[in-house]
Amino acid sequence: MSDIPAKRALPSKESALFKELLTLYETRQLKKGLKTADQILKKFPEHGETTCMKGLVLAHMGRREEGVDLVRKGVRFDLTSHICWHVYGLIHKGEKNYEEALKCYKQALKYDKENLNILRDAAQLETQLRIYDGLVETRHTLLRIRPAMRQHWVALAVAYHLNGNLTEAKKVLEHYESTLKNIPDYDVEHSETMLYHVRLLEDLGEFTEALAMLDVNAKDRVIVDKTSIMEIRARLLAKLGSDEAEHAWRVLVEHNPDCYQYYEGYISNLGLSLDVSDASAPKTLTILEEFATQLPKATAPRRLALTLASGDHFTELVTPYMLSGLKKGIPSLFSDMKGLYTDESKQQIIEKVADDARNQFSAEPSSSTSKDAEPTSYLWTLYFIAQHHSYLGRHAKAIEILDLALSHTPTLPELHMFKGRVLKRAGDLFGGARCLEDARSLDGQDRFLNTKSAKYRLRAGMVDEASALFGLFTKKDAPSPGADLEEMQSLLYLVEAADAYNRNGNLGLALKKYMAIKKVFDEIEDDQYDFHGYSLRKFTVNIYLNLLSWEDRLRSHPAYIKAALSASAIFVALHDNPSLGTGATSGELTSAQKKAKQKAKKAAEKLKEDAKKATHQTNTNDDKGLEPPAKDDDPDGSKLLQCTDPLERAAKLLNPLATLAESKIEVWIATYDVAVRRKKYLQASKALMRAVAIDAEHPELHIRRIEFRQTVSALPETPQVSGSLLTESLNKLLPEEVSAEAFNSQYLQRHSTSAPAILAVAKVMLKLQTPREQVDDTVFTVFGTEVPLDIKSSLSILSFLRSSKSPREDEFRTRCGEKFELSTVFKSAEELEKLRQVALAPPQFDAVSSDKTEDVMP
Repeated sequence: MSDIPAKRALPSKESALFKELLTLYETRQLKKGLKTADQILKKFPEHGETTCMKGLVLAHMGRREEGVDLVRKGVRFDLTSHICWHVYGLIHKGEKNYEEALKCYKQALKYDKENLNILRDAAQLETQLRIYDGLVETRHTLLRIRPAMRQHWVALAVAYHLNGNLTEAKKVLEHYESTLKNIPDYDVEHSETMLYHVRLLEDLGEFTEALAMLDVNAKDRVIVDKTSIMEIRARLLAKLGSDEAEHAWRVLVEHNPDCYQYYEGYISNLGLSLDVSDASAPKTLTILEEFATQLPKATAPRRLALTLASGDHFTELVTPYMLSGLKKGIPSLFSDMKGLYTDESKQQIIEKVADDARNQFSAEPSSSTSKDAEPTSYLWTLYFIAQHHSYLGRHAKAIEILDLALSHTPTLPELHMFKGRVLKRAGDLFGGARCLEDARSLDGQDRFLNTKSAKYRLRAGMVDEASALFGLFTKKDAPSPGADLEEMQSLLYLVEAADAYNRNGNLGLALKKYMAIKKVFDEIEDDQYDFHGYSLRKFTVNIYLNLLSWEDRLRSHPAYIKAALSASAIFVALHDNPSLGTGATSGELTSAQKKAKQKAKKAAEKLKEDAKKATHQTNTNDDKGLEPPAKDDDPDGSKLLQCTDPLERAAKLLNPLATLAESKIEVWIATYDVAVRRKKYLQASKALMRAVAIDAEHPELHIRRIEFRQTVSALPETPQVSGSLLTESLNKLLPEEVSAEAFNSQYLQRHSTSAPAILAVAKVMLKLQTPREQVDDTVFTVFGTEVPLDIKSSLSILSFLRSSKSPREDEFRTRCGEKFELSTVFKSAEELEKLRQVALAPPQFDAVSSDKTEDVMP
């Protein structure tokens, strides 16, 4: 007691109350804890530890700001108390501020070096922050304090492993295993530890030792995961070049005949390859055919054989494979086979086989050629042929086949769904939405069909109508269907909704949804925190290491890349034109579009009200005790648009992609756009150089090469620190002796048959103040017979003509409408409004169960 500072010491009564306060907090008796803290503070108002504990209790009671202030005040009262610093660390950890939390824990450990709770929390934070040097030190301390705990030994080995010191990790495990006695058979936790030891030996390249350990522990019933034993054993034998490896891989193939990885392992062990261009392809094909004979029910060897076969041999193999799938009515048959379409000759063979099957299945039922087929085989054959033609860009032919199939069976949802997909590919977004709604109405209880229909409405820009469909299956008490889907971290919804708002010109809501996607990934990253302790307690080490590896590349997910690139483009646009953040966010709409938007909004609101009324009678008072959802203080995203640091926010979004998506040229172009506006010219030049290394002829890169020269040339003086490096990289991007006009002209000559390249040249011409007539003439060369113009490029060109106020915008729109006959995206606003109404009309046939959606559990 004499070592306790006077300001911290409490009389026996208050000291007992303080211990009671700690117990009350741990058992979450917060109200009693608050009263107890007040009792102590009434006599000792400057007792730092009690002040901090009161603040912690208040923070957990929902009075966070008041609680945080009290904790800070308590720390100031007693800077040498480990309890004060620990509580302050807990507050930071609750706010996901892990760096500051770790600093607080380090301070706490200065005054209580062997506090187990603080050491455990510090170790978890160091793992979360990937501070592996500190993690090893902390785990050493924990092991020294409690050497009898198995968990501490394994945790230290994992710390060494994460820090890259596999040899020390191996030594720790060996020492740990030498102390174990009387281990029962089939101990799952010990089994996982031994598998981890085998993994360590394999990573160290000690394959013989790893195999010996695996075999001994498998024989002694220590390792209980039989599949893992077989997989690791086959892998180790292959690495050792053992004759037993072939048998080990064959055992795995027989264990799971449809696992592609097992066939790859078997073939790789023989020194062969599944690459069609490899000289060993004929031998590999023979082996796969042997497997197909031995395992007649397995599809994997027959499908792999199709990749390697060619010519007449391919025809012999693909015919029974396709006929089997068509007779069974497998809807995913085309998805399985479209990987073969990289070979044009295989495309033609598949088309012929499908046409022959169509003729065969359309014969009379009594025909001997069709007696083995199911009654629906003809229908699924038409479905396959339609997919085939659509994939090859023959949309009109695909629709013709689908109409034939629909006349045969109008109640098959897959036909309506794929017709919608064909129309979407052909540029008829409203038609696609109409078809998906027809499919949905065939089964109102099918959540998948409902989601698909809503997705297609989003693609057509009908955001409110899509929300009404989502509302059929989301929680009825949620503030909105979108809020519920966002809470459930539905990336499909968030990406599609954000893109829909972006296309409609509603930048505020688009940015809000893109940032919601970022928030999802932030939460996933935070969620791993709990596993740092849990996985080591449960000894699930291997899967835990896989988790950490996956988390390290989390933001390489396509949804994050899409959101980061799109949001950064909006932030850049806000920097270039701040009025976007203060004006209307819906863009310039025609009177017809405004009228349609109002109608859609009213219709969506009516549907929401109807859904609420339908569920109102079933609601009980049980929900009254639930906390109301947090109020959205920026419902339309206007505050986001008015941010004062758009470029900094964009740079923060793009920063993870520099390492996680470094092979994507769009990332480096977006990085350049942000860096050049932040006046970080060396960073901008490096981004362009990285882009050049990926694709030196990319159209967007071409624009920025010339733009960067103009920007640097306009500088009053070259930066002193990076001037020489900047000049050197600029000359590599665009040689000084070549004028911008000549560079642009040479690029057009090289890519005169590429629509995106022609658009890039036109944009540069506009920047170089070329006469308007020449710019438009260049743009219209995309209608040349040798230019493969598609809808996406056409829409980009139309957007350019509109934004640059070209007098030939309507002419371009008309010619695109003539070129893409099935497309509706080039029609006038009035025509589009009519198509919108058609898309929202009731289905052309009676719904099977669309009136039963209320019976579905939300």
